[in-house]
Amino acid sequence: MRVNYNVSAMVAQNALANNDKRVNDSLGRLSSGLKIVGAKDNPSGLAMSRRMNAQIKSMQKANDSSSDGINIIRTADGVLGEIHEMLQRMNELAVRASTATLQDVDRQYIQDEITNLKQEIQRVSDTTQFNGQNLLDGTFDRRGYAVPRGMQTDPAIKVATFSEQMETGKITISSFSISERTGVDLRNGAFDDNAHQLDPDSLPANLSTILILDENWNNVFKSDMSVEVKGDQVTFKDSTGKSLTMQFDRSIDESETIEVEITDIGALTMQIGANEGQTLDIKIPAVNLTNLGIRFTDVTTEKWAKEAIGEIEGAIDFLTRLRSNLGAYQNRLEHTVSNLDVNEENLTAAYSRIVDVDMAQEMTEYSTMQVLTQSGISMLAQANQRPSELLQLLQ
Repeated sequence: MRVNYNVSAMVAQNALANNDKRVNDSLGRLSSGLKIVGAKDNPSGLAMSRRMNAQIKSMQKANDSSSDGINIIRTADGVLGEIHEMLQRMNELAVRASTATLQDVDRQYIQDEITNLKQEIQRVSDTTQFNGQNLLDGTFDRRGYAVPRGMQTDPAIKVATFSEQMETGKITISSFSISERTGVDLRNGAFDDNAHQLDPDSLPANLSTILILDENWNNVFKSDMSVEVKGDQVTFKDSTGKSLTMQFDRSIDESETIEVEITDIGALTMQIGANEGQTLDIKIPAVNLTNLGIRFTDVTTEKWAKEAIGEIEGAIDFLTRLRSNLGAYQNRLEHTVSNLDVNEENLTAAYSRIVDVDMAQEMTEYSTMQVLTQSGISMLAQANQRPSELLQLLQ
């Protein structure tokens, strides 16, 4: 037995210090509910959990963004449904005006209602908004630009709209000509005095002579390309679903070459994922009288009334295809929301397994450390008493 150094007390003290530290660590985990209270607890686990937490938070915001996209589409589709009803009414009126038993004065009364319906369609197109942004005026449509070769700009030539199948890039249109309507063929259906009307009969007799080439000098449309003229618009399309609608506010000579650039700019881009590039572009073309092809619809004569039936049917078809596309977008976004919910649930479960403490296991650890600490205190007290027992040997 030695007096100068109480080794047994030092051993008891070290054991007590270690047990006390483990009690404090256990208290921290129990009070916070976290397995990783600080970086020292699990450095790699902390790094992984931080990345997971960022992913979970981003998924929640992507979920909100996708839900906003669904709400935008519902808003647009609701308005398009009302426009559909107005077009159906216009179709009924056009059929009525086509009847030979009516006089032109009777058709003028019908035209008055059609004009009001057209004005309402245009007003709705210009004013429908979501969060202060217009939905149906072409704000969220892909952009296309056109200019005659050798000129910087020409406001009389515009890209009205094009289908999803059209690839981005530059296109040249040559050997194409069309003239404006004049004289008795000039309709009065447009309430815009500056409106221009194209004459379908002035198209080239052989459509195969029209050249529409991409940057590599390949034909953009297949050999079965057709050309459709409505009002001041000309639509080129083929059986693959590709279509390009140009607006001409003047006659076009076949010697002119028109350069068109198709871009991906302008679509409504929704962030539907937690990472960069996980987006969905929603294309909503302008639902105006020009794109619907009813800008010049006029039923004041029997001939024009019969033509109006086909024009309105074309407008209904345009609207049906648009609503079908919006419905497809909505279905996709609803699946996206469901997928984000599942991913968030699974990622949260994995995150919890990394950072959350098992309370039952930790409570067992805490109880064990408490007993050992109390035992260590008792043993340290007894070890500190041992040197004093040596005094009995000196008596």
